[in-house]
Amino acid sequence: MPQYFATVARSLEETAARELERLGATQVQPEFTGVRFRGDRELLYRVNLWARTIFRVLVPIYEFPCRDRKSLYKGIREIDWDRYLYPENTFAVRATGKNKQLNHTHFTALEVKNAIVDGQRDRTGNRSSIDINRPDLSINVHVHKNRCIVSLDSSGESLHRRGYRPAVGWAPLKETLAAALLDLAEWHPHLPFLDPMCGSGTLPIEAAMQSCQIAPGLFRKKFPFTNWPDFDASLWKKVYQEAIDCQRNSPPAPIWGSDRDREVLQQARTNASLCQLTSSITFSQTDITDLQAPADCGIIICNPPYGQRLGNSQQLSALYKQLGDIFKQRFTGWTAFIITGNKELAKCVGLKASRRIPVYNGSEPCTFLKYELY
Repeated sequence: MPQYFATVARSLEETAARELERLGATQVQPEFTGVRFRGDRELLYRVNLWARTIFRVLVPIYEFPCRDRKSLYKGIREIDWDRYLYPENTFAVRATGKNKQLNHTHFTALEVKNAIVDGQRDRTGNRSSIDINRPDLSINVHVHKNRCIVSLDSSGESLHRRGYRPAVGWAPLKETLAAALLDLAEWHPHLPFLDPMCGSGTLPIEAAMQSCQIAPGLFRKKFPFTNWPDFDASLWKKVYQEAIDCQRNSPPAPIWGSDRDREVLQQARTNASLCQLTSSITFSQTDITDLQAPADCGIIICNPPYGQRLGNSQQLSALYKQLGDIFKQRFTGWTAFIITGNKELAKCVGLKASRRIPVYNGSEPCTFLKYELY
C-alpha cells in the first residue's frame, strides 16, 4: 500500500496518530510534527475529508541525496514529471527544512521550479505556469540534512482552514487544535460540553461537528488530488456521499458557548450558521461572574487570555482565580480544562490539576490542565 505523511502541529502527533488509526490507516508511525501511515487511495480521500487534527496529507514520490543546489536540481530532473504534470497545468512548490548549503526555503522552491520547467521545455518545448493560489499540482519538497523528499500535496490549503470561518475573534484557536483538545479531554458526543469564553466559537463548533458527524472537508470546494491524472472520480463520489449520508440532524447531548462580548458572540453565531449548526449550539452572552452549570455533569474547556495583548497581569490573575472559584463552587460533577501559556497564571486557579498535558498553540508552548470537580 502507498505510504503517506500527515503534517501536524507540534505536540499533537500522538493525537493525530490515533485519529488516523480510527480512519483506517495502517503502519501508523508518529514523528516530529508529522505521522507516517499507509493505506489505499480510498483512505487518502477519506483522511482529507474527515481528519480534524492534521494540516496536510503528503504523498512521497521520490527521495534522493541532496547536499547543495546542484544535487537538488539534478534530483528533481530525475523525476518523471510527465506522470503528474502536463505543460497546460499550473503548479506551486512549497519547500520546508534546510541543510548547510540549502538554508533558504524560497531559494529551494525556486530551484525546484526551475528544474521542473527546464525538463518540460526540453521534452515538449512548453512549460507549466506557476499559480501559488490555486495550482493544479501542489508539490512539497523537504530538505533534511543531506536528503530531499519530494511529495505531492493532496490537501493544498491547510486542512485547519475548514472553510466555514470568515469571522474570527482575538487570538482564535486553530480548528485542528480545538479538535485535538476535545480528544485530549476525552470528550465524546454523549457528554454535555461548555466553553464559557468561546470567542468566535471554534471549540463549540468543532464539538458540534463531531456530535453531528459532519466531515470538515465537506466545506471545501475542491481538493488538489482531484486534478491528479490517477484521480478516481467514482471512488471520490462514493466517499463523499457516505460522509453526507452519515450526518446527524442534532447532537445527542447539549453544547453551549458563552462569552461576555456581544460582538464576538455574533461572530460565533455567524460561523455556526455557515456550518448549519445554528440549532445544535446554544450561545449566550454571559459574563463569567454569572456563569452557572447548565447540567449535572459535562466537560468544560476554557481558553482564557494569557498574553500581554489581552490584559495586564493583575487583571488576568484575578480572572484565573475567579475561574477556579466558579468551577469549584458551581460545577460539582463536571470535569474542567484550561489551556494556558502562562504557568504563573495557572497557579492562580487555586485548584489541583489531575493532569498537565503539554501542547502548542501555534508556536506558543502551553499546558492543558485538567481539574476533577467533586
